[in-house]
Amino acid sequence: MNRLMVNVLNVAIAAALATGLAACNRSADAGTSNGSAALDSGSGADAGAKYAKVVSVDPVRSTANNPREVCHDETVTHTAPPKDQHRIAGTAIGAVVGGLVGNQVGGGKGKTLATVAGAVGGGYAGNRIEASRQHAQVTTSVERKCSTVNNTSSKIVGYDVRYVYNGVTRTVRMDHDPGDRVQVQEGVTAVSDAR
Repeated sequence: MNRLMVNVLNVAIAAALATGLAACNRSADAGTSNGSAALDSGSGADAGAKYAKVVSVDPVRSTANNPREVCHDETVTHTAPPKDQHRIAGTAIGAVVGGLVGNQVGGGKGKTLATVAGAVGGGYAGNRIEASRQHAQVTTSVERKCSTVNNTSSKIVGYDVRYVYNGVTRTVRMDHDPGDRVQVQEGVTAVSDAR
């Protein structure tokens, strides 16, 4: 073979090798960049989310009062005074009987004095006898008594959440207890669906 031909062949082989290596490098670079792109897109969701440390969570309560009426039956005792409070009937009957008995004693002026004394004594005795027999009239009845009682109820309507983000403490009202951390968005606003 002639020397010129050997040189041309060497150049052609060198050119083919250089082209093959370049193609391999491009293919390897493409695979690496796709892998890192996939890695970035996979971690992008977590890398974009920002969280703040929760310092305290205070429940917010709403209190409502629904009064209701409660009734019960109660036995009540009534005392009525006797019909003849002054015991007039007993006094009158005693005076008549005493006067009749006194009228049987003595004669003349003594008879008159005995009649008067018998009437006075009989009236007093009749009054005392009626007093001992007289009782106040006691009656009982069942009465319905009602009263209004408070029926207070309390329920949690939200949570005041204090959190620290970048050294600044803020408060937000949420409809749930977020736990020990809360997600924040741009402008350092806590993510919340509280009303």
